[in-house]
Amino acid sequence: MPDSWPGPGMAGSDTLDVGFDAVRATPVGEPGAYLQRPGFHHGGIGVAACWQGGAAAVARTLLTASRTWDLGPHALAHLGAVDARLSTVDVLLDGAATAVDADPHDREGKAALRTMRVRAAVEDAADDVLRRVGRALGATPLGHDAVHARAVADLTVYLRQHHAERDLAALGRAASESRSGWGDT
Repeated sequence: MPDSWPGPGMAGSDTLDVGFDAVRATPVGEPGAYLQRPGFHHGGIGVAACWQGGAAAVARTLLTASRTWDLGPHALAHLGAVDARLSTVDVLLDGAATAVDADPHDREGKAALRTMRVRAAVEDAADDVLRRVGRALGATPLGHDAVHARAVADLTVYLRQHHAERDLAALGRAASESRSGWGDT
């Protein structure tokens, strides 16, 4: 439906609402089959990698400012925290990619828990980047840098693919039911 996505976040994705009336359809699998297919959970890590890329784009504005403005110690502290978060997420995503490559068909049954952990950590890091960059730089780049403002709007919308506490509760349930502890993963 034209004009069904009026918000600025993800506007460039050409996302629109669609409606289907009286359309014939043929089931292609049992209920839940799509969610249980090999590789489904791996795709969730790919989405988290996109969130990390969006967070890096937002953070780049702070890094550039640190090289061109005389930032005070508080903004530099935010930059240090952003650097630590993004670097940690890079390592986490690399580790997840290695695990996926080692077991692409999830024969060990670890993909769902791994994906929930990665998505939760990346969402938290990206949310922290949004907050810290905003606190460090204020409204200036949001009002005067269209690329930065678009990156913030896009990331804000895209991160909501993580369903916040609902997804964290699912992770908590999965962690509780897991037979392994944190040192065993």
